[in-house]
Amino acid sequence: MKVRIEISENLNGDEVIIRCSKLDERAQKIYDTVMDIAKGSKHLMLYKGNVEYYISLETILFFETSDNCISAHTVNSVYETTYRLYELEELLPGSFMRVSKSTIINLSHIYSISRNLTSSNEIQFLNTHKQVFVSRHYYKSLKLRLEEMRNHI
Repeated sequence: MKVRIEISENLNGDEVIIRCSKLDERAQKIYDTVMDIAKGSKHLMLYKGNVEYYISLETILFFETSDNCISAHTVNSVYETTYRLYELEELLPGSFMRVSKSTIINLSHIYSISRNLTSSNEIQFLNTHKQVFVSRHYYKSLKLRLEEMRNHI
């Protein structure tokens, strides 16, 4: 796949063109991602079985990898997404952050962090029993981001 950016001062607005020999899953995924970004989408298309759901990013607690599948967790439900974690990292707004190799969390839903010096630290979320672990590698970055958020309130 070739990717290129052309800058033209004559354009009235930005334009993205996807040229492909056929409309396959990969081209459709690129289109969907560009459209989400262009719209400033606050929703993400998620799946449960054969049903598509348009879920607000604000309601998502975290994304995690399990059994070669990426799950999106809300307070009461779990959905699947076709995105990979690295794609979600680029797509999601600044209120989301990777906290381990297999998890991205929504910082605005953190209720508490149980610090453990010998292993991963446990994150609890508001109004749910769900929890995730932040690895020692990501803990310092997480604390800095939470401090930044607190200072901007």
